[in-house]
Amino acid sequence: MESVKIKLVIAYDGTDYSGWQVQKVGVGIQEKIEEAIHKIFPGAGRLHSSSRTDAGVHALGMVAHVKIPVSEFRMPLRKVPLAINAYLPEEIRIMKATKCSPGFHARFDATGKQYRYFVWNYPANNPLLRRFCWHIPTKLDVQKMKFAATQFVGTHDFKSFAANRNYEVENTVRTLWKCGFKKRGNLITFIIEGDGFLYKMCRGIVGTIAQVGLGKFEPSAIKEMLDKRDRRVAGMSAPPNGLILWKVFYDKKRKPLSTQENDFES
Repeated sequence: MESVKIKLVIAYDGTDYSGWQVQKVGVGIQEKIEEAIHKIFPGAGRLHSSSRTDAGVHALGMVAHVKIPVSEFRMPLRKVPLAINAYLPEEIRIMKATKCSPGFHARFDATGKQYRYFVWNYPANNPLLRRFCWHIPTKLDVQKMKFAATQFVGTHDFKSFAANRNYEVENTVRTLWKCGFKKRGNLITFIIEGDGFLYKMCRGIVGTIAQVGLGKFEPSAIKEMLDKRDRRVAGMSAPPNGLILWKVFYDKKRKPLSTQENDFES
């Protein structure tokens, strides 16, 4: 059957969901979007995503693709997001839809991702941001945290900062182009960008940097944590609610590390 492949950019508040993937127990974001797509295009295939976010994690720039039979695709492309959104809960939205080449794959063609993590650093939590920020009431030492963040930039084995899964990942080496944060008042925004991420790797990095700011670790300890390749020697995993998949990259050429900006003004 002849089909057209559509690339979707998706945003969602993951607070009340069991992650992106279709779940045996609980509801996943993917399930809700597939149900909405099938209301309009009954013959559509499965939704294939660039990533699989965990329970409670959010996205602004998740990318996915879906095949739709040509015989069913009768609306202008610009109306596809509006049509799908009409069947979605308000915390999930299709932001953009474009036609892509038959060979495009949202996951395998991705060349990198950017995650952002938000921390509210003030004794009283901000009720307007509580679903999207980790509340740390104790004042953080941002200077020590800045130095700690620089230790993650480059190509490293990140096994110490990833949670164990039911299967062993053969290659735990990843390259980070950026790892730092900006502080505006009480809000700290971490920006972590790289060619790929292990399970809960971002949360392990942010949790460890935060514990440097709380005085549990010295910034110089990061190198030893990386070298030991043991999750037990690194810091805590930050909670899921502060993490957002910000964007997915598909450019074939990335700038070399020496020219990547890693300056984060406070």
